[in-house]
Amino acid sequence: MKTMIERLYTNRAALKFAPLLILLLAVASCSNDDDDDDNLGNWVDRSVLDGTPRSSAAAFTIGNKGYMGTGFDGDDYLKDFWEYDIEGDFWRQLADYPGIERSSAVGFTANGDGFVGLGFDGDDELDDFYRYNVGANRWDSIAPFGGAPRRGAAAFNSATAGYVGTGYDGDNDRKDFWKYDPAADRWTELVGFGGTKRRDATSFTIGDKVYFGTGESNGLDQTDFWVFDTNEERWTALLDLDDDDDYRVARSNAVGFSIGDRGYIACGESGLGSVSSVWEYNPSTDLWDEKTAYEGIARRGAIGFSTGGRAFLALGSSATLYLDDNREFFPFEEEEEDD
Repeated sequence: MKTMIERLYTNRAALKFAPLLILLLAVASCSNDDDDDDNLGNWVDRSVLDGTPRSSAAAFTIGNKGYMGTGFDGDDYLKDFWEYDIEGDFWRQLADYPGIERSSAVGFTANGDGFVGLGFDGDDELDDFYRYNVGANRWDSIAPFGGAPRRGAAAFNSATAGYVGTGYDGDNDRKDFWKYDPAADRWTELVGFGGTKRRDATSFTIGDKVYFGTGESNGLDQTDFWVFDTNEERWTALLDLDDDDDYRVARSNAVGFSIGDRGYIACGESGLGSVSSVWEYNPSTDLWDEKTAYEGIARRGAIGFSTGGRAFLALGSSATLYLDDNREFFPFEEEEEDD
């Protein structure tokens, strides 16, 4: 079969236009390449966890340190706890979590302390909570969660309070949210969330706004998406995660994090298995763009550390494989597979 240029050369009248056509085709090709930014974003290998590979751990970030513990390694539920030094790129084991071994717990921060609670011990859903004092490397029990015991809940925080909600209580998916006041050691139920029930949702924080969505209920990925104003403690509905036919954001057991003025949802599971795709959210437009997929194996139940300027995704599981790897994301760099 002749190419377009060959066909032109068979026509003497068109011969003089061939160089111009070649130039136009070249320009068009370069233009298409410049417009294709699907591969923008780069994942860089960082120090792997020194401890047991795991999925469904609890995590939080304070300053330039990430904290992670509990989880499930395929055989056992865990209670060891670790610190990841973001600047030094190394892990250090800390005092064990004092509660029973568990997975699918939640973590948040408030007033410079970390908080971990809820989860599943293999038999029951849990409602206990503990405060971690970073300076003393010490755990103290706090008031039990105000709602029903549960696993697969979501948690986030303001500077002075924690918020925990949704999840699975052993019989039903939930949609209630509760506020924890560390000064009073008290849980108070919040009202105003108009979204659906779900488990294994995720969130990310930009400034004083928390963006919340994903998760599953009744075997379906949930597509509603919300923003929570931590100053006014008010929920507002945003565009659904399937508002555009090209979006593939909806999933469960994903990781949410922010870098600068953008939010990200990465990895998780949808349909028949784990996914590695990464989507970037622009709060000024309420729109999503796909970024470079996570460069490790597709996974669910991973953890994320985010300082606001840097973000890391680590651990998780894929089928029967439990993972201990760790990577940092650079959303505006070109992909380099060998770094």
